[in-house]
Amino acid sequence: MADQMVLQAQKWVNATYKSVAGYNPVTEDGKTGWNTMYSLTRALQHELGITTLSNAFGPTTLSTLAARGPIKVGESNKNIVKIIQCGLFCKGYSAGAIDGEMSNPTLFGFKTMMENMGIPAEDIGNALPAKVFKALLTMDAYIFLSGGLEQIRLMQRWLNARYWQKSTFFIGPCDGFFSRDVQQALMKGIQYESGIPEGSANGIFGPGTEAGLRAHTLAEGDSGTWVQLFSAACVANGPSNTSGDIASFSYEFGPKLASWVKKFQSFSAIGESGKADFDTWAQLLVAYGNPDRDVDCCDTRFTITPSRAKALYAAGYRAVGRYLDEPAESTLNKEIQPGELDAIFSAGLSVIPLWQYDARKLADFTYANGYSHGRKAHERAEGYGFNRSTVIYFAVDYDATQAEMDKIVDYFIGVNDALKSNGSKYITGVYGSRNVCASVAGGAFVPYAYVSGMSYGFSGNLGFPLPQNWAFNQIKEFNFSAGSDTFALDRVSHRPGADFGQKSVNQSGSSTVDQFIAYVQKVYDAAVAYGKGNANELCLQFMRWEKYTDSRWGSLFGDVDSAFIQFCVNRGLGRARDQAYLDPSMGVTISPDHLIASAAGYFLKGNAGVGKANRAELASWGGDLLTFYGEWSRSDNASPLDFCRRTLARPDVASTFSLSDLIEDIDGYTVAMKLKAGGTNIVTELRKILLGGGHKTRFSDFKAARFGNTTDGVKKTAKAFLEDDISDTLLSSTRALLIQRNCPIHKKPWLESDSVMDEFYRGFAEVLQRLIDQQ
Repeated sequence: MADQMVLQAQKWVNATYKSVAGYNPVTEDGKTGWNTMYSLTRALQHELGITTLSNAFGPTTLSTLAARGPIKVGESNKNIVKIIQCGLFCKGYSAGAIDGEMSNPTLFGFKTMMENMGIPAEDIGNALPAKVFKALLTMDAYIFLSGGLEQIRLMQRWLNARYWQKSTFFIGPCDGFFSRDVQQALMKGIQYESGIPEGSANGIFGPGTEAGLRAHTLAEGDSGTWVQLFSAACVANGPSNTSGDIASFSYEFGPKLASWVKKFQSFSAIGESGKADFDTWAQLLVAYGNPDRDVDCCDTRFTITPSRAKALYAAGYRAVGRYLDEPAESTLNKEIQPGELDAIFSAGLSVIPLWQYDARKLADFTYANGYSHGRKAHERAEGYGFNRSTVIYFAVDYDATQAEMDKIVDYFIGVNDALKSNGSKYITGVYGSRNVCASVAGGAFVPYAYVSGMSYGFSGNLGFPLPQNWAFNQIKEFNFSAGSDTFALDRVSHRPGADFGQKSVNQSGSSTVDQFIAYVQKVYDAAVAYGKGNANELCLQFMRWEKYTDSRWGSLFGDVDSAFIQFCVNRGLGRARDQAYLDPSMGVTISPDHLIASAAGYFLKGNAGVGKANRAELASWGGDLLTFYGEWSRSDNASPLDFCRRTLARPDVASTFSLSDLIEDIDGYTVAMKLKAGGTNIVTELRKILLGGGHKTRFSDFKAARFGNTTDGVKKTAKAFLEDDISDTLLSSTRALLIQRNCPIHKKPWLESDSVMDEFYRGFAEVLQRLIDQQ
């Protein structure tokens, strides 16, 4: 919809400068955009006497404007004042009229903008400084935007307020979103406080910055500017763990910040000191962190001979990345060579399979190429004998921009489809910048990321946090010496508990899925041997023990047979939660006890039907959706639909309703419905899902069986659980208690507007459909 004041601005600037050489007319559509700001920038350059006009408000424009002095009341050049007024209207501020007068409405407009920037109006009086003029003619937002974080906005405004008058600092956005520009502003702040001269403060992590950080180790109890800078870096890195904790921008290093730091250090695989030591500073600020910290992984394009393998092990490495293949025209000879895997395994190392055919420009990334590469990677991996559930990392080896992500995601959807068409034996991983890894994880549901962290200058690494699904982070390239033998090697950090490559090949039954099915068989055999009760129900009781058998669960779903639990323990059977496995389709780690809890709920309470809910939902997707609703309700005014799109069931984002959770809910439902129908057992049904191909259609099957195969059915059933009256008083009171614990008092679902809640339910339905579209 056209904004009439923006339209007036466009008409004025075109009419005034259309015959000026180098001026580019803007489309008169009443819509703010960069082209309007570029036209106003060229108009200003003309008024300043600059003859070669440019879209860029660069050093020449800024210095010429600064030399002229601030624009203030009584300004003789009416057109410059009109440019200010046009800029204010395009920014969404009032300026009175486009009349060339520095009137009270115009003064109020830019002072309001400066207040939003974090700059006190008293700092400038009734004049507009050159730097603020430059900020005016950008598309940066200085008000909080939906989906942003208030803590980031506090940090942005503080940076502007403290450093805006520094010669090398430029006013940044205050929208609540971390970006490359904000990252550079934070780095410059650190450089100023480190004593680096203004003219040398460039926002680049160099020796002077490193020295400043090493001199400023901080700990709980400290306070001051350095704590503000450190907490700003913490805020910028987003959630530190799967609970979604966000740090707070603070002047004091308190217990909450120390707790967040420990979680971040654990997540980042660095020492858990709880302090702002150098390793932590570096990990917060640059994609590679401290490149010389201890790591246990590496990768190389060179053959790992027996002597090299032994030298790598002696140097502390335990896994090495190697290429499955290379294009026929390549002369690098970087693929795994005959006998090489034996050398790697014999030395005690694991191997991380990598795939790269070109992958250095956008044209290399199409769905067709992804499908072709996925098929070839499957063939090569099978040829080497790689075991089921091996993760193969497909490379994006260039600085892909945000505008290119859709095509890169299409490539990975092609890879996924190819691997699935070959029986889902192998799992897709992505290698690339932080932004590439996150975008591919969210767009193609790729569960494992191999981050090219040592490419610090990539735009996809600046201003982006380490994705939650990172498994490896490449941090330094150097020459490794094995006696007189020297070859290029990349040092790689690894996140404990994530994929660690393969320690062997040609081992049937070695996958985590195979091991889980074997475990379920033992539990079922124990239930039969026990000789009492329903064997399937007993299995459900034992495998949700001990997390999902407490008194709360007992009141909702009944007590378990404790004698059978002990019977299984006596037979040497451990908890199901210790039998985590990689899902054959999506590759994420599955917690069997949660899956079984979902199954137990439906087995005991049945399926309520479309548009209805019962206690079964509490043990399954309904309970997870309720918790996720609480997560949204505590967020900073994000659109519920956008929040679902950005957060729900994404492998790269910390969330209370993860992709693993959803798969566990769905597979539990499917198992329970089959068991209730009779004539089968839990081993058979889990085998059908995980080894017989049921995982390939689980999302569409679930939508059809539970929601009547319609979006409206998904929304109505979700609403029934979160909002509608429930005749089951225990379920109703339990739901109310969970909402009280998870939601601010004014954010209870039934207090929200119908339009807001419809967005939330639509978001859930949309995410489920996206998974169906890619299954």
